[in-house]
Amino acid sequence: MPLFFRKRKPSEEARKRLEYQMCLAKEAGADDILDISKCELSEIPFGAFATCKVLQKKVLIVHTNHLTSLLPKSCSLLSLATIKVLDLHDNQLTALPEDMGQLTALQVLNVEKNQLTHLPRSIGNLLQLQTLNVKDNKLKELPDTLGELRSLRTLDISGNEVRRLPQILAHVRTLETLSLDALSMVYPPPEVCAAGVASVQQFLCRESGLEYYPPSQYLLPVLEQDGAENSQDSPDGPINRFSREEAEWQNRFSDYEKRKEQKMLEKLEFERRLDLGQREHAELLQQSYSHKDEILQSVKQEQTRLEQGLSERQRCLDAERQQLREQLKQTEQSIASRIQRLLQDNQRQKKSSEILKSLENERIRMEQLMSITQEETENLRQREIASAMQQMLTESCKSRLIQMAYESQRQSLVQQACSSMAEMDKRFQQILSWQQMDQSKAISQILQESVMQKAAFEALQVKKDLAHRQIRNQEMISEQRWALSSLLQQLLKEKRQREEELHDILVELEAKSETKQENYWLIQYQRLLNQKPLSLKLQEEGLQRQLVALLVELSAEHYLPIFAHHRISLDMLSRMSPGDLAKVGVSEAGLQHEILRRARDLADAARVQPELEPPKGEVPDVLEPPAAPQEPPETVRPSAPPEELDMATSECVVCLEREAQMVFLACGHVCCCQQCCQPLRTCPLCRQEISQRLRIYHSS
Repeated sequence: MPLFFRKRKPSEEARKRLEYQMCLAKEAGADDILDISKCELSEIPFGAFATCKVLQKKVLIVHTNHLTSLLPKSCSLLSLATIKVLDLHDNQLTALPEDMGQLTALQVLNVEKNQLTHLPRSIGNLLQLQTLNVKDNKLKELPDTLGELRSLRTLDISGNEVRRLPQILAHVRTLETLSLDALSMVYPPPEVCAAGVASVQQFLCRESGLEYYPPSQYLLPVLEQDGAENSQDSPDGPINRFSREEAEWQNRFSDYEKRKEQKMLEKLEFERRLDLGQREHAELLQQSYSHKDEILQSVKQEQTRLEQGLSERQRCLDAERQQLREQLKQTEQSIASRIQRLLQDNQRQKKSSEILKSLENERIRMEQLMSITQEETENLRQREIASAMQQMLTESCKSRLIQMAYESQRQSLVQQACSSMAEMDKRFQQILSWQQMDQSKAISQILQESVMQKAAFEALQVKKDLAHRQIRNQEMISEQRWALSSLLQQLLKEKRQREEELHDILVELEAKSETKQENYWLIQYQRLLNQKPLSLKLQEEGLQRQLVALLVELSAEHYLPIFAHHRISLDMLSRMSPGDLAKVGVSEAGLQHEILRRARDLADAARVQPELEPPKGEVPDVLEPPAAPQEPPETVRPSAPPEELDMATSECVVCLEREAQMVFLACGHVCCCQQCCQPLRTCPLCRQEISQRLRIYHSS
């Protein structure tokens, strides 16, 4: 039965004693006594009122508690209508209920050692009350209705502040024992009070004009008769009846003492068993608490670890994003500088008249070499140029369509990303709510059973893993989308720049054209497509043949323009370091070392055989084109046996079959084909994380 306490929570021992007494009172064959003393109660529980009402208890013992009120809320004194003995001593009562007179069967009322300041006037309705003990309280006066207690035998008002007795107390003819502080009394005088109860009653009878009779001449009803007989003035045989009544009370009291001793033995045995059960229960609780603390600590550590991992991952992503931005910015700056240099070179080339002359000479040479007639050549060129221009127009239309599709797809991707982020936030909030619910459920289940705690912990861990996996997948998808969009934007930007450059070249050529010959634009466009810039071509032809052969042998012919632009000779190359090559533009670490090793070997061989070097005053004729194709001179090789090449061609380091076609950023290694690079996350050579992949297309 639920018990509610207002002020002070009882101890475990007091709570168990209360439960034991309530169970004992409900047992079959139990006596009429309900003893809930020494239970540290601040109010009488509702179950005690219900037990007294249903089982019709006659003795209610509630002493040595912390009661401040006899009647709690939602309870009525009519539930105690059958109570004959009410023991409330050693509590903190400040007043008794005003409807105390409803306990018409009450015969003994003990409120000793409380904080009572007054007694209710309805106490005069307790016609069967025989013992009233209000010792050690704070009473200052007694109510006049006390004279209506026709059956009162014992009255104890000592230890109070009462100085006057009510005169109507003379009507209580059955009063046998009166305890009071005689020295502090004013009415009756102290000497009368010190003489005993008989002198006090005689004094009050004289004051009231009544004749005094001793209490032995008045009969009282027996306790078990519930007031069936009223006290009457009967002078015939009072002594015999009083002696019989005393003997009956002694027998009843001895039976009560025996039953009390038997109940005490049963109580001790029950308390012993209860103590053993308490110890076992305490051990189980201690084990459960320790296990619960371990699980909670592990859950807390795991949650802290996950939060730290998320924060660390977020910091890493921010750092990578910032690094990528810096790299993109540097790349854009380098591309802009290169474009500026190319524009300057083109400008210088266009201003030179020698370029036009060399173009004419080259055209004449090409016409002589061709076996077909001029007319067929012109027709063929017209068709090729027309098809090339038509293809360029179709490609421009396709690029515009692709750009429009990209814009629409980009808008849809942005909308999808926003919706996915919103959905992810909702899912994350839902996951957090689920987590809180699961944590509360897990905590409640931990208090009940360890198996349920383990299952709740596993379910919580699985949900956390699912949530974090979803978050990581969303982050990877968003990063890939961002990388693809940035790459497409960069390609479109480069395409626009190339179109603008081509347009500028065409405008300048149109301004410089002196003759308006037919098909002039087609011929110029064909020349522009078939030839490199003259400065670059002259610089490449000025390279040493051994250096050119070295780069071709290492499949690094795409670095020829860089070596020609910086005018790097074989002697200079033998004195350079890998860092110098990286500054020039050779980014592959393995290729840097191989080029430097081969260059040093060639330089050593040249020093051993100085006759292989050309004379110092001899300068090769670079500008004059040969009249006919000539056989390339044989490369003079050193007398030492040739060293085996580590890597004749650039092939995929994964499958070792196909040619390497993909560039990994930010390391710059070209070591994988298009098929093998897709599942890779780190570079096979340097183990750096791959942030972007670029495809290499070789020109025919």
